[in-house]
Amino acid sequence: MKPLSYEHRIQLLAVAAGLPGSVIALILLWTGDYSSRTIWTLGLLIVGLWLGFAFSVRHRVVFSLQTLSNLLAAMREEDFSVRARGASRDDAMGEVMIEVNSLSETLREQRLGALEANALLRTVMEEIDVAIFTFDNENKLRLVNRAGERLLARPVERLLGFTAAELGLGACLEGDEVRTMELTFPGGSGRWGMRRGLFRQAGLPHHLVVLSDLSRALRDEERQAWQRLIRVMGHELNNSLAPIQSVAQSLESGLNSLRNEGGLQPEMNRGLLDDLQQGFGIIRSRTESLSRFMAAYSRLARLPAPKLAPVSVREWISRVAMLETRVKVKIDEGPEMMISGDADQLEQLLINLLHNAADAVLECGSQASVGWSSQDSQLEVWVTDDGPGIQNTANVFVPFFTTKPGGTGIGLALSRQIAEAHGGTLTLENRRGSRGCEARLRLPR
Repeated sequence: MKPLSYEHRIQLLAVAAGLPGSVIALILLWTGDYSSRTIWTLGLLIVGLWLGFAFSVRHRVVFSLQTLSNLLAAMREEDFSVRARGASRDDAMGEVMIEVNSLSETLREQRLGALEANALLRTVMEEIDVAIFTFDNENKLRLVNRAGERLLARPVERLLGFTAAELGLGACLEGDEVRTMELTFPGGSGRWGMRRGLFRQAGLPHHLVVLSDLSRALRDEERQAWQRLIRVMGHELNNSLAPIQSVAQSLESGLNSLRNEGGLQPEMNRGLLDDLQQGFGIIRSRTESLSRFMAAYSRLARLPAPKLAPVSVREWISRVAMLETRVKVKIDEGPEMMISGDADQLEQLLINLLHNAADAVLECGSQASVGWSSQDSQLEVWVTDDGPGIQNTANVFVPFFTTKPGGTGIGLALSRQIAEAHGGTLTLENRRGSRGCEARLRLPR
């Protein structure tokens, strides 16, 4: 037999509560000396009031419980805006309603705090300059931040669900949890500091992998070191070169005056005079060369921060390509794009790359080319040539290092400094499958 519901039990109890009084009233009415009309009128009134109050009690109890049920259902659905109205502390049900309202407000504040904390965490993950990845117990990627997208050169939609091995991160899930690794990715290569940790989500173990680029930090320290060195060298050399150059010019002018005015004795060795004049000329020319040399290197130590403004990629590349007149530069046009950057510094960067490509073509080649494309959230610019290539690509970005006669060795170092100041990267390597070199610049869009 199916048990009675709570509503039916309340209704039966309410009917039972009024049953004795109603029955007694009806017995007295029917046994009394009343007319039939009076008996039926009062009888119907008694029965109607009895059943009406019984059903009212049922409705009142059920309505309050349904209100509580709706409030709890709203909280279960995380809708904390619903409140019970008309509750007061002078009755038991009112106290229950007030406590439920207080619980809903507490849950709303906790949920708001959790949302704000989650938003802060996501913002930190997106803006932090380290790549963060999380993998589930099957080594499939479940979360990646913006730095990780740039490192893998793919949007998040094309990364989630792939295994660590497919993304080139398989080595990060093996071995020591904290170590330094040499890794190569589509968005950059070099030395990386790797940290790995474990956490649980939905009861399942997950891996957290954090990769920080140590190469850029080391290059920044290296750059600061040689910038300080350049300033010291420039100060000391300029202090020495200026008087040497001045004295050499004065002596050379004095000898020229004596020779022109005939002030030299006939018996004086003319060969010695010529040697002295030649020596003074060499001193003067070398001091001038050293002054130009130090002025060029000082540019590295005085590179200002970029002044960002909208730059049209098509106009920027076309304008720089026209400046190289020694060889014909082929332009492989890409999509119409705008980036934020310092137009003057970006032009200097591209001028240096095209100048090196033209030198290689003039030495042993036939063509230089420049082009660009959009790779997800990055602009990619490449400069290629079909020259003899570079034997030692490891030192091309080292200041003072050059493979060209008369070169200063600052062009590529300055170019990479400009690229990194714009949040990008610059690489130079020999082309694969053909002659020549390829410089590849990546900048954030």
